[in-house]
Amino acid sequence: MALAAGSLVCTAGPAYANKPVSGEATPPGAQGGADGKGSLSASVSNIQVTYPSGGGGDGKEGNLGTVDPNWKPPACWYEPAFTPEQLKHFVDTDSGGDVGIHESWWGKGLWTDHYRDGKPADNFDLQAPTNSTAEGYKNYNLGKDGYFWRGVAPDPNDSESWDCGRIMFWVDAGEVPDDPNTPTPKTLAEYAYNKVKVPDTKVDLKPAGKSTVNLPTWVWLDKGTFKEVKVRAELPNTGLWAETTAKPVALHLEPGTEDAEVFPASGDCEINEDGSIGTPYTKGDAEKTPPCGIRYLRATNGTPYQLSASVTWQITWEGSDGTGGALPDGTFETTQDMNVQEIQSINR
Repeated sequence: MALAAGSLVCTAGPAYANKPVSGEATPPGAQGGADGKGSLSASVSNIQVTYPSGGGGDGKEGNLGTVDPNWKPPACWYEPAFTPEQLKHFVDTDSGGDVGIHESWWGKGLWTDHYRDGKPADNFDLQAPTNSTAEGYKNYNLGKDGYFWRGVAPDPNDSESWDCGRIMFWVDAGEVPDDPNTPTPKTLAEYAYNKVKVPDTKVDLKPAGKSTVNLPTWVWLDKGTFKEVKVRAELPNTGLWAETTAKPVALHLEPGTEDAEVFPASGDCEINEDGSIGTPYTKGDAEKTPPCGIRYLRATNGTPYQLSASVTWQITWEGSDGTGGALPDGTFETTQDMNVQEIQSINR
């Protein structure tokens, strides 16, 4: 059975081949799962994510943004989906879902033709001049030890997801596919990057309620507010894992107006050795220059400035094969209202 891009084949049920970026959506009901039950969605990965440290707290948390606008996690990869027994059960009880990232088979005959009866089928190689041929299988490879691997793309509309164009294929146990899109520990580390949850960046201020024109506002965070966050990503049935660690290294302040000075002048307040940022205000510090703070030069007159505080997180990783390294720094930013009054005094 040959499928061209965007085709709809109605042989014992329809087979869908999505178009790049803005193609037909996969029909409803394609839920992920590799336990032989339910349908199969190529946008749902079996990668398991846990948080050995950090994350999962009671406070507000959010995902990191990367400081490198050109970096993004992998668009697609291959991973184990079914044992022979699971695939047979899937076909016998459902047989509707994604056989590849951009190719869905809906109808029992399409699955049995290729995976039970040995008939060849086309891969969906959009980047190649012609689709390559996938040889068929006999009786779902029952009796063999291994897995049928399937392409996964968290965002199938990503144009790079077309790099994983093979339909579901067999790999013996203990082996990985000979393919440039075979997952590695770094793949898992980059996947985990998007799962890092960091705490909200609400800083302590003095004066707390309202700043005063020309007098400094001290900014600090107590130690323990920011701790390392470690995310572990494991791909079942491969032995592959990676741990991605986010470590806070700096706080950056943006006062929300050009009529202000920041301390230090770069606006970057470094993390102290004990994990704190800046120095808490104490009585008598009103006219001193804070190591981390702001001096507003104009009053707000009823409309508060939006003080932006963003923490830079240094990202490193290590993997199951002993590899590791650095990923682009991440940032997480929050804003809070800053009211500034005109009087020349400060509450101590």
